[in-house]
Amino acid sequence: MTYGIRADCSRISMKRHCFHTPSRRAALAALIGCAVIGGAAVPLSTPPAVAQNTPSLLEFRWDSDSGYRKLYFVQTSQRRRERSEYFFMLRKKDRKTAILKLSISVPSYFNARIRPKNLTLCKMAMGGMLARSKCKEVLPAVFEVNEKQTAIEVFPDTPIPTGGTYAVVMNVFNPSQAGMFQFNAMAQAPGDVPVSGYLGSWLVDID
Repeated sequence: MTYGIRADCSRISMKRHCFHTPSRRAALAALIGCAVIGGAAVPLSTPPAVAQNTPSLLEFRWDSDSGYRKLYFVQTSQRRRERSEYFFMLRKKDRKTAILKLSISVPSYFNARIRPKNLTLCKMAMGGMLARSKCKEVLPAVFEVNEKQTAIEVFPDTPIPTGGTYAVVMNVFNPSQAGMFQFNAMAQAPGDVPVSGYLGSWLVDID
């Protein structure tokens, strides 16, 4: 970066004042992009700057420790204030036990109204290049959303088995502000001890 220095190579050929020695003329010449040849300064050709596209070094997360696991989801709209359908999916590889209860934490700044009547539990048919993922079977379940809208509790009538892909489907209007929102999944397995374990997180982006 230069600071008010004009690339005028002819000025470096001065032999008086502060540039009277060859070493000082060469130092200034290098600073403003010139070369000293035979006691005279000539411009150097400078290659044009090339724009570079580098990946982001930071990823916004609630919990950025080594235990973070990314979960797959489908979002029908990323635009602010538009109605969107979210498929928060749990694939076979995402869980090792059946799920008796599923808890989803919602960021406090995700200012979208979540209502239990707009939540469903589905057995999914996974899509690909030529087909979209879709709900193949709706499973009976009870949904609870806390007053602060920061937690969704899912109580399936029968435990979610270990095989196949299942999803909590949420229909909402997207938040009014853009940003990234991390939803965390905690699951409780059938058993005598009601302990919930972390399954992973869905990182949602709103433009």
